Amino acid sequence: MNLNKIRHFSKVSIYKLKLNFIIIFFAGFVLLPSFSQSYAGPVLKIDPDTQYNFAEYYFSNEEYFRAIGEYKRFIYFFPEDARAPLTAYKIGESYFKSRRFREAVNSFKTIIDRYADTDLSVKSYFMISECLVMLAEYVPAISNLHNLILITDDVQTKDKAFYRIGWIYLEMEAWEKAKLYFSKISRQNSHKYSLKKLSDELNREATIPKKNPKLAKILSIIPGAGFLYCERYQDALIAFLLNGAMICAAYEAFDSGNAALGGIIAFVETGFYAGNIYGSVSSAHKYNRNKSKQFLEKLKENTKISFSAGYNDIGMLISFNYLF
Repeated sequence: MNLNKIRHFSKVSIYKLKLNFIIIFFAGFVLLPSFSQSYAGPVLKIDPDTQYNFAEYYFSNEEYFRAIGEYKRFIYFFPEDARAPLTAYKIGESYFKSRRFREAVNSFKTIIDRYADTDLSVKSYFMISECLVMLAEYVPAISNLHNLILITDDVQTKDKAFYRIGWIYLEMEAWEKAKLYFSKISRQNSHKYSLKKLSDELNREATIPKKNPKLAKILSIIPGAGFLYCERYQDALIAFLLNGAMICAAYEAFDSGNAALGGIIAFVETGFYAGNIYGSVSSAHKYNRNKSKQFLEKLKENTKISFSAGYNDIGMLISFNYLF
């Protein structure tokens, strides 16, 4: 009997131990998360509005590198959000404003591929050309706008592209091609783009003062005369005195029977004389570039329309500022 009691007691004890273990295990399973959260502190949750506003904060404060990172994070976490296309555009704009034009081109090309036939796609075409102009890649910038003209039926977009191509040609000093593209703008937008005033100003291109490089080269036979023709008076005086002194020194050396010294001086003088000719031709080209640049800057001040674009929650906003 005693042995049976012992066995019964052992079974009951083991059963109770198992029951207590199960109770403790489930209690811990239920209470552990709340216990850990109470000691871990608040959990940071990212929502679309907070993330987008955070990126916009950096953008508005011109911290474009940080803005790019936050915009990319927004697209990664919320790819289905309605602001994702706009956010992709803002990445390209941030690259542009931070003068990282090559990266900006790649970003805008991505927008064109992903969001074709949208306002963002059209605006990306224009931004790509702006980037290429900043990189002095004028021909690709024009080709890009030609592609836009081919794929769109919108008259406003076409006219804006024609106008921008015209100004790119002006940057290249291709005056006649610029006039040709300005003439392609539709009659209904002729006033908006101030075409009459622009045409009148462009007709003054023939009055830009210019120097003939060939004439400068011929005149430089007399040391300093080419510089004098290009209105570089100080350089003309230096060239005349330096070459004159070297020629006189060489003559004196030969006349005194010192042929070796005369030959050395004559050799050195040949370099100075060639530099006088090359410098005169280069000065003529530089003179013409400076005058053309001055004309172009004045043309921009008087006639060029400034396009400023922005966005709100509804869509794209474009404003036109032009001088009368």
